[in-house]
Amino acid sequence: MPFLSSLPDNAGPPNLFKRYPEIYEAWAHMSQAMMNGPSHLSRGERELILTYAAGVAGCEFVYTAHAEVAYQLGIERGLVEAMLTDLDTAPVSDKLRPIMQYVRQLSIAPGGVTQAMVDAVMAAGWSEDVLHSAAVICARAAFMQRLVQGFGFATTTPEVIEKHAIKRVENGYVNLYSVFKKNQP
Repeated sequence: MPFLSSLPDNAGPPNLFKRYPEIYEAWAHMSQAMMNGPSHLSRGERELILTYAAGVAGCEFVYTAHAEVAYQLGIERGLVEAMLTDLDTAPVSDKLRPIMQYVRQLSIAPGGVTQAMVDAVMAAGWSEDVLHSAAVICARAAFMQRLVQGFGFATTTPEVIEKHAIKRVENGYVNLYSVFKKNQP
């Protein structure tokens, strides 16, 4: 049950989006650009980064919601769980592993990010743009974690999570919410 009595028992971020569209519409557009816009990372890889960032930070709500989106986008089911158990032995490509090591550090103790971590990402063949994407996706995960945990939003059922994930894949981050659809050209 959310912490605010004005919110329904099954409240989630969309309740805040509707209440404060002047804040969250810009957030939805930024999320759309970072998660679905042009990138050297696939949409699935970006959702994997967001999911892993939320998972290592201990946010079940964001982790479960975005894991299902990643799986709907073709990421192998169970990969995130394997990464959370042991990133070093998880079936992650050698190219993607340094990004995930960077994401883990940035998510749990940002002050511990080192030049060596950034150098490992670059040595794996990634660009500065990809490193930027990884950092802003971690920031998005942290923002949503503060929002859902700060208002006491509970993780929902697997069926609802799957339904929402399919809608997110089909509609993106702006058109997912009716409050923002009306403002679309």
